[in-house]
Amino acid sequence: MFFKDRVDAGQKLARLIPEDKYQSAVVLAIPRGGVVVGAQIAKALRIPLDLIIPRKIGAPQNPELAVGAVAQDGTTIFNQSLLTYLRLTTEDLTAEIEAQIAEIHRRMIYYRGTARYPSYTGKKIILVDDGVATGYTVRAALRSIRKIFKPPQITLAVPVGPPDTIDELSFEVDHFFCLYKPSNFQAVGQFYIDFTQTTDEEVIMLWRELSSRCNHSI
Repeated sequence: MFFKDRVDAGQKLARLIPEDKYQSAVVLAIPRGGVVVGAQIAKALRIPLDLIIPRKIGAPQNPELAVGAVAQDGTTIFNQSLLTYLRLTTEDLTAEIEAQIAEIHRRMIYYRGTARYPSYTGKKIILVDDGVATGYTVRAALRSIRKIFKPPQITLAVPVGPPDTIDELSFEVDHFFCLYKPSNFQAVGQFYIDFTQTTDEEVIMLWRELSSRCNHSI
């Protein structure tokens, strides 16, 4: 299965999600590409769109090598086997974690004008990304969502991901929608004809168009 682009993937994914079961819900999308996918779901279900920004944690001597992920409230997920192999402890990553949390805060304000959320008390949460690979950033986001919002139900919706990651993430959520779980998975982008990077301007535009108008912040 190939998707024309993220809009196409989001529209196809939205058809799997029953509108009548998500009338009191909010889409939390992961920038940047996940926001385009999430916007299609928010439009189809006629519910608000908001953002959550987990970040990868890079190894001290090799920032491109992800050893885990962190969410804005400090929720962290680690690849323990990789930490052992690299002879790293979580304390070794303190500076990197703090830097990533600061970057999350900066991006939240840049995209949304504030790092504070409207009150989503009692709302079901649908977490959306444009695909998953290792699943570490998504897992950090899921656990953060559970802590911050204490939602009655968490749903994960992604167009594509490898079977093992999908199976692992299914234990983190109440419902999971995924269009394609290829055994030959190498990267999310291989299943998109157009995987052009989403711009910050697109993220801001979609958030402004579809965000909640609640005034009560948490």
